[in-house]
Amino acid sequence: MSWFTTMQNRSLVRQSDIMERRVPLFTLAGVRDADISTHPFDTEDGLGLSLLRFRREPTENIVLLVHGLTSSTDMFIMPEHRNLVSYLLDNGFGEVWSLDSRMSNRHPYNLAAHRFTLDDLACFDYPAALREMRRHVGGSRIHVITHCLGSVSFLMSLFGGAVSGIASVIANSVSLMPRVPLWSTARLIAVPDLVEYGLGIPYLDPQWGWAPRFTPGRTISRLVSLLHPECANPACHLLSAMWGTGWPAMYEHANLLPVTHSRVGDLCQGSGLNYDRHVRKMVLAGRAVRYDPADQRHAALPEDYLTDIAQVTTPLLLVTGDRNRVFTNSQQVFHRRLEAAVPGRHELCVLPHYGHLDPFIGRHADLEVFPHMLEFLKRQAA
Repeated sequence: MSWFTTMQNRSLVRQSDIMERRVPLFTLAGVRDADISTHPFDTEDGLGLSLLRFRREPTENIVLLVHGLTSSTDMFIMPEHRNLVSYLLDNGFGEVWSLDSRMSNRHPYNLAAHRFTLDDLACFDYPAALREMRRHVGGSRIHVITHCLGSVSFLMSLFGGAVSGIASVIANSVSLMPRVPLWSTARLIAVPDLVEYGLGIPYLDPQWGWAPRFTPGRTISRLVSLLHPECANPACHLLSAMWGTGWPAMYEHANLLPVTHSRVGDLCQGSGLNYDRHVRKMVLAGRAVRYDPADQRHAALPEDYLTDIAQVTTPLLLVTGDRNRVFTNSQQVFHRRLEAAVPGRHELCVLPHYGHLDPFIGRHADLEVFPHMLEFLKRQAA
């Protein structure tokens, strides 16, 4: 990239003071010809969460979608491309549910100095969500597609025995052995305490680029953008700084439609920093572990989630892009661990030219990614 292009992009960032949405926030317009209903439920630790149900026709094989940290159902129902919910409905899976957990940007819980951990999701969110689903679908087979820390926490729930009776799981980007780039490790070690205690800021938000001038968030966004000349979207820059190592970190620019790139700050919003502390502990341990073994609320969960990996009979498909700059080769490492324990039970799919998030939000995901998931689902549904 030339010096002139770099300066031009930075100038565009400075001039981008007003957020202009081309896609409405939390729209359901991306899914047509389906009955859509909302199903609120409560967790045992006192949170109100929700499920969206997309139903086209009766089926014995139902798919549950689980988003990652700071994203939501919206990543699965985007109207600008053929999204995952529509793809599944069109290809024989007539009922799809999507969970908005405590990590969802459709709920307010991220935007605070919270002390939630992934153990909370494993222990409270997923069992409650599945109980609510079972009220409506009875004994139908439930298959689960997960992403990012939704993958980690759902598999913690499954491998920790908090949920059972799952027909199959597709996990994108990372599972129970998180690996991150060296710079990301340094960020995990330093940033949570520096931001929360040193700067007194309770959360990080990629939409700070549109905050009022002279506010701390706006200043942080501008400083981060100085290090990211690859595009003119300050939300893209902050997401790279928050979650990975790269320019950009979370996806390949070439895989996104321009409208999708313009709304990444809506698709992945702000979050408190305590989840980072749990990820840090896992990265340093080399595997998924409980954050605080002394916390009796999670006493039913194992301290090491890999303890009984051979006992889990639910087949997994581990998906990752070969340009994953958030969780690098985490899926490959975990698959080798699974193969050593139970050869042939679980599968790995590495996607050429894809990163961390673009397997779901990419312009050609319906042609290059979803068919791999569909083929696995159909085999497990047979």
